[in-house]
Amino acid sequence: MAASASGSASDSGACTGTECCAPSGAPVRLARAEADRLAARFKALGDPNRLLILSIVAAADGQEACVCDITEPLDLGQPTVSHHLRVLVQAGFLSREKRGVWAYYSLVPGSLDALAGPELGLRG
Repeated sequence: MAASASGSASDSGACTGTECCAPSGAPVRLARAEADRLAARFKALGDPNRLLILSIVAAADGQEACVCDITEPLDLGQPTVSHHLRVLVQAGFLSREKRGVWAYYSLVPGSLDALAGPELGLRG
């Protein structure tokens, strides 16, 4: 990019001497391991079908749904729904309880609230 008529380095996009801002020195609020853990949880929410599953479970009586209750509204096969449920369980959003031949899924209390925790600086 060429410098403007004034010839200022900041106009050209180059940063020299005292024209650049200095680092704020603010401490990093989130440790790398926690960032990796949170990124995996956000990734689990990155699929629309998984968000729909959370919505179905949250709206169910007692915030609990059988896998058979989840498969039909999504118009997906049972193996695909089971995969999405497994991802949500591993990410800590759902818990699974086996009853006879059926598996029931329920929301883990506070699991979604934790994504906007104070360690991210997203809440005051």
